[in-house]
Amino acid sequence: MTVVLLILSVITGVFLGKHFGKKEKLAKNLLVLSAGFLITICLNEVFPQVYTSEAGSSLGIFVIAGVLLQMILEALTKGFEHGHFHHHNEHNILPVALMVGLFIHAFIEGIPLANEKEHLSPYLLGIVFHNLPISFILGAFLFNRKNESKTSPYPSLLIVALFALASPMGMLLGNYFNPDLQPYFLAIVGGIFLHISSVIIFESNKNHNIDWVKIGLVIIGVSLALIMHLFHHHPAAGHSH
Repeated sequence: MTVVLLILSVITGVFLGKHFGKKEKLAKNLLVLSAGFLITICLNEVFPQVYTSEAGSSLGIFVIAGVLLQMILEALTKGFEHGHFHHHNEHNILPVALMVGLFIHAFIEGIPLANEKEHLSPYLLGIVFHNLPISFILGAFLFNRKNESKTSPYPSLLIVALFALASPMGMLLGNYFNPDLQPYFLAIVGGIFLHISSVIIFESNKNHNIDWVKIGLVIIGVSLALIMHLFHHHPAAGHSH
């Protein structure tokens, strides 16, 4: 079930990006909506689970490590996760660098899924919701390039396949780790989530004007996550894995 959702979220996003990728505003709105959802999942689900574990008081450094790791990955993806691919010449984003950056990003996110007990946990839904806009942008970038007709589609399909399988592969590897390490991996991913969502939400608008559409989309994303939070069973504080 988990693997199917992870793969479908990527395939669906890529399909939509391929056919509607020229609608840049749609991609940006999906990103903002997902950022509101993601930051709420991060603060309401991931961080409480991290800081109520036995190692909670010492995990702040791993959250910071996640932020720094995402900053390093963005040196490869050129801010692709934030929808910035249109600000760069396409040739500045090498497919290999893009593939490596996105793969590492998704692979690490998949590791904590190995210890998730629920089929539709908030953490899983956070990844799925996060995958959709990134995959939308990926599909738009890979299949709507000016030189796409002159090149074989297989490299593009390879990038999509690796991205779709990255989180399931991370989850598979996570089965071999001690469950007590779960809070550490969650802390790292929490830092990644926090960085990505905050950059999308708080990056400056043109001329610093208030963007009411953006604010509305963030509120919708936050509301969806809060509704899910209310109906989600939470373990008692102090519970450790």
